[in-house]
Amino acid sequence: MRNAIVEPVRFPFDAVLSSLTVCANLKPSLIIHGGAWNIPDEAVDDCRAGIRRALEAGWKVLSGAGTAMDAIEAAVVILEDDPTFDAGIGSHLNRDGRVQLDAIVMDGATLKAGAVAAVERVRNPIRLARSILEKSEHMMLVAAGAEKFAEENGVPLCAPEELVNERERMAWRRCLEDSHAAEHHVGHEHGTVGAVAIDRHGNLAAGTSTGGTCCKFPGRVGDSPLIGCGCYADAEAGGVSCTGHGEGIMKIVMAKMAIDLLHDQRVLVPHREKGGPLSLAQAVADACIRKLAHRAHTTGGLILLDRDGLPAAAFNTPRMAYGYVQPDASFRIAP
Repeated sequence: MRNAIVEPVRFPFDAVLSSLTVCANLKPSLIIHGGAWNIPDEAVDDCRAGIRRALEAGWKVLSGAGTAMDAIEAAVVILEDDPTFDAGIGSHLNRDGRVQLDAIVMDGATLKAGAVAAVERVRNPIRLARSILEKSEHMMLVAAGAEKFAEENGVPLCAPEELVNERERMAWRRCLEDSHAAEHHVGHEHGTVGAVAIDRHGNLAAGTSTGGTCCKFPGRVGDSPLIGCGCYADAEAGGVSCTGHGEGIMKIVMAKMAIDLLHDQRVLVPHREKGGPLSLAQAVADACIRKLAHRAHTTGGLILLDRDGLPAAAFNTPRMAYGYVQPDASFRIAP
């Protein structure tokens, strides 16, 4: 396992904080990510373009008085359909050369989630996750059972081969010939996509979707579809979507950790002592990534919105693909 970079990397969100605090009414807010990983220089433009398209799709919903849940679905579907990212088409192949997808959505008002894992015939698992949230008494369905639910509830199925990207098929073959190695996968060591949104009515929702790790054991499920690990939303605090090494994120239950810390002003103390950011949201994001490095000894990232719509992001990988909508409705995109 690679050595973790201890200090998290982040954008300067303080300007966003000052803009938001002068607003009398809550404005819609949206932040998305396309994974924290070693994004090579030649992939940066594709990542930025994908993030922009996803922001446009989500923001079109929110600016048109749509719901937060509609917005995160719209944004994540764009990323699932973009082979640049490790979700939907473009996902890593497992050890058997098949794509198995995981996803989750969560409603901050009710604390109900809908999650799906290890599906092979669903092009957009985020849509299936939402269907489970809205139509099922359960919160997670997996594999053949999840696909049966999709078939019975109007979520289209596809042939498994439709999810296989030729780039990833070639990478899988190289792994078979020369043992598994991350460099065969264009830097996608740990990739995931996600979104968090608040609509003009104050409704908050979060979602995460992934193809998992390259050459994973069939049936492996990481953090992404697990409530509190890869995603969490609570209208009383905020919403989070995580990305990175799934087993490490599960160890510290990182999404729920972030939500809990949003209730604790003490998180700000070390930042104020160092003259750091005064945003509680950013202090929380930083603290979670430090904990991931210190206790799980691995890498990853997260995005979040606090309950007032203030965005924050942090990561300890070389780069993370993400973006958010600024108070003037312009987009801020990284890397």
